[in-house]
Amino acid sequence: MDERPWGPGRRAAPAGMSDVERLLAYEEIRQLVARYALALTAADLDALVELFVPDVRASRTATGRDALREAFARQLTEPVYVLDVGTHVINLLGPDDAAGTVLCTVEFGGRDGWARQLVGYEDTYTRRDGTWYFVRRHHQLFYGVPTAETPLAQEPAEWPRRQVGRGTLPQAWRTWRDFTGRDDV
Repeated sequence: MDERPWGPGRRAAPAGMSDVERLLAYEEIRQLVARYALALTAADLDALVELFVPDVRASRTATGRDALREAFARQLTEPVYVLDVGTHVINLLGPDDAAGTVLCTVEFGGRDGWARQLVGYEDTYTRRDGTWYFVRRHHQLFYGVPTAETPLAQEPAEWPRRQVGRGTLPQAWRTWRDFTGRDDV
């Protein structure tokens, strides 16, 4: 068996965890990853950094959620990011520790350009005081490719009148408007 905690290899269930405890851990970790995707898409940096342990290593020289928030604010340079979580394998390492591999499609850009990526994360999770958190996320890129068109350059769809066109998200979300300082993309 691969000694690294990530990947598709099956692992024995941690000793002392009941079936229900294992199922609950899997579901709470899946929700952690889904909340990350939605928080980043909504540009809700407060919700995003709360998903990490309070003493998260934000950079080589900085730790803590405030430093992580600043790092995300510097990295999010496009007006729109949309994350769609796909494959998610979770390996429980103990009752309070786990590792996971996540595949995620990311689309991002603005009116002047749009791109699509396939990203892989190698995650380390821990449970503190009954709540699961990210210890770290190792972001790895499969590919990134610009698209021929940017969806934000379309006329408004005015859904449900039309199925094709620019919609109302993310600008309908207050957190996105607060982060970008914009009310339209």
